Amino acid sequence: MSTLVPLSRRTFTVIRQSSRRGFSTSGSYHSKKHYQLLVVGGGSGGCATAAKFAGRLGKGHVAVIDPSEMHYYQPMWTLVGAGLKTLQASGRPMQSVLPSSCDWIKDRAVKFDPDSCMVTTASGEQIGYDYLVVAMGMQLNYSQIKGLPEAFRVDKSVCSNYWSETVTQTFPALEALQGGNAIFTFPNTPIKCAGAPQKIMYLADHYLRKAGKRDKTNIIYNTSLGVIFGVKKYAERLMDIVKNRNIEVNYRRSLVEVRPDKKEAVFVDLDSPEGRTETYQYSFLHVTPPMSAPDPLRQSSLVNPDGYLDVNKETLQHVKYPNIFGIGDCTSVPTSKTAAAAAAQSGILKKNLQAVMSGGKAQSQYDGYTSCPLLTGNNKCILAEFDFAGQPLETFPIDQGKERRLMYHMKKDFMPELYWNVMLKGNWNGPALTRKMLHLGLSK
Repeated sequence: MSTLVPLSRRTFTVIRQSSRRGFSTSGSYHSKKHYQLLVVGGGSGGCATAAKFAGRLGKGHVAVIDPSEMHYYQPMWTLVGAGLKTLQASGRPMQSVLPSSCDWIKDRAVKFDPDSCMVTTASGEQIGYDYLVVAMGMQLNYSQIKGLPEAFRVDKSVCSNYWSETVTQTFPALEALQGGNAIFTFPNTPIKCAGAPQKIMYLADHYLRKAGKRDKTNIIYNTSLGVIFGVKKYAERLMDIVKNRNIEVNYRRSLVEVRPDKKEAVFVDLDSPEGRTETYQYSFLHVTPPMSAPDPLRQSSLVNPDGYLDVNKETLQHVKYPNIFGIGDCTSVPTSKTAAAAAAQSGILKKNLQAVMSGGKAQSQYDGYTSCPLLTGNNKCILAEFDFAGQPLETFPIDQGKERRLMYHMKKDFMPELYWNVMLKGNWNGPALTRKMLHLGLSK
């Protein structure tokens, strides 16, 4: 683990003075705008962070850089793809989810200059900051698969729940499916919500059985991973499900090409020294694309060798620049990339950033908590919760590895309300306190 550089009181004073002058600490650039706290990214982590600090620091002192008109609750897209929710229900105007006292810079961040405490936007504007929170999420790299994204336009049986422009194709493709191979993929990169490629598969299985088409359809899950899920307890339960439902699972297979004219999907065998490929005919193909941190971040000096914001996994503070923190999917924190993880991280980030702003040190520690509600049918869900070590960290005093209707309704009905009305307003730091109460204060 890299060593943190402590923020000295002298450095803190210089940064505070630079805020009043409107210049970067180096004096190299003049900034049209300067903020005490600048947040890059208006997703789950970015909005939650802005909400936690906007009221405290006051109007004109906090800004969020994000070009998106709409803010989407992306965990709902599994339900959209299954025909259980609408895309419209998953989104709200960005302006409506940002604090009123926070400035919204409707632009893309394209360059980071941490030595000058400056971020440059696509329009060329230079934004100065005292403190920076990077919350840029993940970039979808469909173009790394030959034939995509073009295949989405020419073959409506090819779909993906990960993109707002294609998630609405998933359920119509299921409705049109009359048999053959229905293939679901998991790429050879980290992804956000690692359970999502399976969730839509189980919901598709449920729909096809209800529609009387399952006996004509082979459901195939081709994953680049060597296991079906990274936490042993939940992996064992999921293996029982795929066996009982006659789902074919092929490990260490990564999608490299889609041929819509022939309805062929080409996968590379990752364990084959010569890079052997296998070609499958498909009647339905759900693609989970390769992902990465966004290019402007990857091209900066802020990332680790894998291209993710290089932060201390427990304090979320950058390993080199003490006035920079990260939250969510774009960071190097080794846990599953979910909105639940961002919620838990947001409480730790708030405490540590406040401490550093006051001249102290980041000491609060994130335990790696994340959650993945694994929908296994239209009324069933396994609520996976775990920590850095891949050990279950369950909120409820029941076996959450069991399929339950209660957990399904939590995912479908309760969690969206929690997200919009509590987390994005800065008032939800994950279920740690609830877990402690439900387990009668015992360590869990």
